Amino acid sequence: MKALVYTAPNEMELRERPLPELQAGEVVLRIEAAGICGSDMHAYHGHDPRRKPGLVLGHELAGVVAESAVDTIKVGQKVTVNPLITCGVCQYCLQGRDNLCSNRGMVGMSRAGAFAQFMSVPAKSVIPVPADMPPVMAAVTEPAATVLHALNLAMSRMHRPLPEGRVLVIGGGAIGLLTAILLRAYGCKHVDLAETNALRRASAERHAGCVAIDPIATTPRQDYYDLVVDAVGAKPTRNTALNSVRPGGTILHIGLQDWGSEIDMRKLTLAEITLLGTYTYTMADMYATVNALHNGTFGDLSWVETRSLNDGVTAFTELDQGIIASGKVVLLPH
Repeated sequence: MKALVYTAPNEMELRERPLPELQAGEVVLRIEAAGICGSDMHAYHGHDPRRKPGLVLGHELAGVVAESAVDTIKVGQKVTVNPLITCGVCQYCLQGRDNLCSNRGMVGMSRAGAFAQFMSVPAKSVIPVPADMPPVMAAVTEPAATVLHALNLAMSRMHRPLPEGRVLVIGGGAIGLLTAILLRAYGCKHVDLAETNALRRASAERHAGCVAIDPIATTPRQDYYDLVVDAVGAKPTRNTALNSVRPGGTILHIGLQDWGSEIDMRKLTLAEITLLGTYTYTMADMYATVNALHNGTFGDLSWVETRSLNDGVTAFTELDQGIIASGKVVLLPH
């Protein structure tokens, strides 16, 4: 089979790999669509020591069951996958907070990922999708679930209902754009989005109905927003988030571009700012997101760009160069 392999920092190669062998308790999927995530780009740049050269990346996917070692998952079933491989027995799994599993692994990190024509995965990670759900839409389940989980967490901490508030989203990639779209679906009328890439600003205004600003040319208003969502996670964006949030407001930190940076802890304390970290999603979030995508909550996803797996090397290069307008590129292996 063909597979796109991370071979060295800033290098990807399309290679022939053996077909995955069916293991007990697992399924083999024929991959129909696989999205390129920001964390895949992070690995591509050599900034993730957990993802080592020789690995097939990719954890946002949709496929069809080609082989199954369990009775509950049938060959031919259309599915997406929760890429978090969880133990099911630690305290977090037992609490239903499986995104925090103490023993978790991940597709495209601790095992081969979805930038290939076929992939194996534990059957417990498989999520059936409706028969009429397009593969590209199903492949967006993972990033959309990240957003759904994050906003539900933020709403539980906010002092007033979300539709009443002013929201700033920092970053116009897939997570930022999906956040803006879901905010509008939740009834939030004042959504601004800060993005340095002019192509992505235009896409955000067209598809999310928000006001997109260049934060380099126009600094977001100070002490103004009830909720600020940092979908980048770099030192400058963390400072922007803290500068822009109003006293008593909430910062939702999703992005992980930088490992660490200093922030203004004095403002955080004196203004009683709530700073929330949020990581991925639970299995319940994944199922809810499949339903939300299918019923149109996230729109028609016409902003998603598709490329052949054969064009995967070029897609990574162009994403690195910032010349792709879309916040999400999905590779089609077949």
